Amino acid sequence: MSTIPSLVDIEPVSTINDTPARPKIGLALSGAVMRGTVHVGVLRALEAAGIPIDMVSGASAGALVGTLYCAGLSPDTLAEIATTIRWRKIAHPVFPRHGFVSFAKLERWLIALMGDVHFSDLSRPLAIVATDLERGMPVTFTRGRIAPVVHGSSAVPGFAEPVRHQGYLLGDGGISNNLPVAAVRALGADIVIAVDLFVPTIHRPLGPLRFGLAAVETMVRRSGSGIDRAEVVISPPELAGESYFRTGKAQIERLVALGERATAAVIPEIQAALASG
Repeated sequence: MSTIPSLVDIEPVSTINDTPARPKIGLALSGAVMRGTVHVGVLRALEAAGIPIDMVSGASAGALVGTLYCAGLSPDTLAEIATTIRWRKIAHPVFPRHGFVSFAKLERWLIALMGDVHFSDLSRPLAIVATDLERGMPVTFTRGRIAPVVHGSSAVPGFAEPVRHQGYLLGDGGISNNLPVAAVRALGADIVIAVDLFVPTIHRPLGPLRFGLAAVETMVRRSGSGIDRAEVVISPPELAGESYFRTGKAQIERLVALGERATAAVIPEIQAALASG
């Protein structure tokens, strides 16, 4: 029986006559549902500090933010968009045969924002990780239409309907590879800045379930082992106990600001990695 590779259509970056003056920087963005708006603040702080981002990878919410950024939307524009996101814009209830909600509206919303673009249309290379639920493996996409891949990468199994795409049954990328460091290295990154939004905490009001939830957060955080393979990891401790599902302008603005502060704190570390790279 043939084996489907875990990386789909990734082309090595040519090094012929290519001697960059600095190392190439990749940004790996984790999933975490609505916590993903922290990524917007990270991007804003990196740009403000003059840290160039050459390529991006993302899973779930990280795939969504990464896609819009690579499509050419500025961090300030992303921050404005983020404050308008509500669940009714991106999800709708369905008969619970394959899930309780569908994210088909998310796919349409994304196309309305940037068009029905392909990976080749983007301003910088992008890799999106999803999970093939039938084979139990991560799948990384770098070619073809983007919107259905973001849809699939965001579809939390058991909650949202999975997505049939290119022969795969796609579910949330965070299940198998929540912090896709290897995917952005495959695009050619020399230095990887990883943004981890799954900060485990023990939720005391939940009784014995608090330990189970903390275990799930830890499993998702460490899926794919990306957190151990990046040169710099941004993981704001203030996210411990933060809701994954709350929306609202004040909440989103607070998360964006949190991403900015957390990133500003590691700018010297990033600059040191660039100097030594």
